[in-house]
Amino acid sequence: MPKILALDTSTDACSVALYVAGDIREDFRIIPRQHTKQLLPMIQAMLDDAGLKVTDLDAIAFGRGPGSFAGIRIATGVAQGLAFSAELNLLPISTLAAIALAHHLKTGDQHVIAALDARMDEVYWAAYKFENGLPILLESERVDAPANICLPDASEWAGVGSGWRYLQKMSDQVKQFITTVEGGLQEEVDENTTYPTASSIVRLAIKDYQEGKSVSPELALPVYLRDNVAWKKKDQQ
Repeated sequence: MPKILALDTSTDACSVALYVAGDIREDFRIIPRQHTKQLLPMIQAMLDDAGLKVTDLDAIAFGRGPGSFAGIRIATGVAQGLAFSAELNLLPISTLAAIALAHHLKTGDQHVIAALDARMDEVYWAAYKFENGLPILLESERVDAPANICLPDASEWAGVGSGWRYLQKMSDQVKQFITTVEGGLQEEVDENTTYPTASSIVRLAIKDYQEGKSVSPELALPVYLRDNVAWKKKDQQ
């Protein structure tokens, strides 16, 4: 079995997970604006507890976005640095898929729309159906105004993630067929909000690793979904 380290800093949460011998261990913390200080010590502690060095790993996975611009850059940079030093490949994993999987593992819901608050009255989102316990992306990941979110079909859908705080701004179709909402219906994200986690990322990374989808560090790029940085777009409004 491969040994895979995973990390995510795409939201206020910071997490590290390690997959070894079929077991997943995770350190998950909600620590806004502390990712740069805490991530490397969390990784080192995780490896020390397992009696491993970075060079003992087979690959490193990371949350490649979408999410916080700064957070995605932190995860990408740390993953690339570790991979270059240990001559490892990387497994970039969608944070939206990680959110959908985390929800599915808790509830068993088979149709999930994962959404992250993109600020500036926009939402990062994607729809997934589950097959054999893994999320299958329907269409593509997008960034949209809440009113432009649309459902792939008239199935019952679960909405999960911080983007669902904008539910009241969404269409009547969405309100009709969204039967469960996590992280929505309130102005602030609360303790019930599902975050992308390193443990979900490593679960997705295992399949990608087995299918030979790892890439060299220079090809492991962040996914922002927005072409322009946030402050530039805000200035144009």
